Amino acid sequence: MPKLALIIPPHHLLLLLFFLISATNAAPASATTTNYQRFKEAPQFYNSPTCPSIDTSGTNEMCSDEAVHVAMTLDAAYLRGSMAAILSVLQHSSCPQNILFHFIASATTSHLGHTISRSFPSLKFQIYPYDSSAVSGLISTSIRSALDCPLNYARNYLANLLPPCLSRVVYLDSDLVLVDDVAKLAAIPLGDQSILAAPEYCNANFTSYFTPTFWSNPTLSLTFAGRKACYFNTGVMVIDLQRWREGDYTTKIIEWMELQKRMRIYELGSLPPFLLVFAGNIAPVDHRWNQHGLGGDNYRGLCRDLHPGPVSLLHWSGKGKPWVRLDANRPCPLDALWAPYDLLQTPFALES
Repeated sequence: MPKLALIIPPHHLLLLLFFLISATNAAPASATTTNYQRFKEAPQFYNSPTCPSIDTSGTNEMCSDEAVHVAMTLDAAYLRGSMAAILSVLQHSSCPQNILFHFIASATTSHLGHTISRSFPSLKFQIYPYDSSAVSGLISTSIRSALDCPLNYARNYLANLLPPCLSRVVYLDSDLVLVDDVAKLAAIPLGDQSILAAPEYCNANFTSYFTPTFWSNPTLSLTFAGRKACYFNTGVMVIDLQRWREGDYTTKIIEWMELQKRMRIYELGSLPPFLLVFAGNIAPVDHRWNQHGLGGDNYRGLCRDLHPGPVSLLHWSGKGKPWVRLDANRPCPLDALWAPYDLLQTPFALES
């Protein structure tokens, strides 16, 4: 049988080529692929028989004095870390049903609450919208771009964002896990005057957190006169919100940030204003409650060992995050301690 040849006139061929190019260029607009993180449902955790009951009669449950209140920020970039942190808090609590979570999130990420609810159906929490426009103009570039995220500065405004009826809160970063009962941390005494409690590290080089411009100015350097100022990490704090409000400490922190915009007095993101306002005047907390620095330094994020002593909280502060290193098959030895709390399922793509 003779073979048939398909003959297309030249002008038809050009027209066909035009349609093929048009369809290729238009395809992304009508078939966008978005990547999402899907998380497993966590186990249900129940109170032990000795746990006090939360009295909600005539009051907002989220303000209960019998509860342990935990505040965290919530965003898409660190959601995987937040989920692991929540799981660790619940798993090691004697009274997990008495823990109330207060999440600070930007208006564009408030939908993350649905993700939290799917993995923790019985979790008691509330999301508070955070308007970053107020702080964006006050942020100075730091040594690592991740530190410049406006949500890092939400801790400055906790007393304004959380309900006025709430008097004490445990603030936790998203890159940590607890291996002890958070109620022990929440119960740490603040004394008669302290606004917050946190582990202090007086062997750290405190002067390195501020620039020569700061130390060479007598008016500024006298800020620490009469104070035994030591470094503390703001990723784990117990805060008396009532005392904070009465002393208007948000304004005090903002004033230092405004000065930083006029003359560079520090390099490291949201930490130095806290040191300027609180260092030397905080209630002590055992170092076991913040085994920090497991993410390495702010430049390379190299592996680090634990500090000597017991451990109640592991904190991957620094550049390296355990979920990133695990996904890259380049984990540090201590990242294996974070992995059991990882609720991530295999990522999937949703065509929209």
